Amino acid sequence: MRARILALAAALVLAALGAAVPVAQAALPAVPGPTCEATQGRLQYDSATGVWNCVGGEHDGERITS
Repeated sequence: MRARILALAAALVLAALGAAVPVAQAALPAVPGPTCEATQGRLQYDSATGVWNCVGGEHDGERITS
């Protein structure tokens, strides 16, 4: 009985975390690649998240939209 309750609780926690990740990524500010480069930034790929980011310049740390 306890194992079933633990499994259900774990499944609920994982489902909640899975639903929250896309929302958190969408909330980040995003700029187009040419805008990043035009303001002295450079494009950098983050293989851990699979997202391109602007490094340096006016939009430092923002993710790239296209």
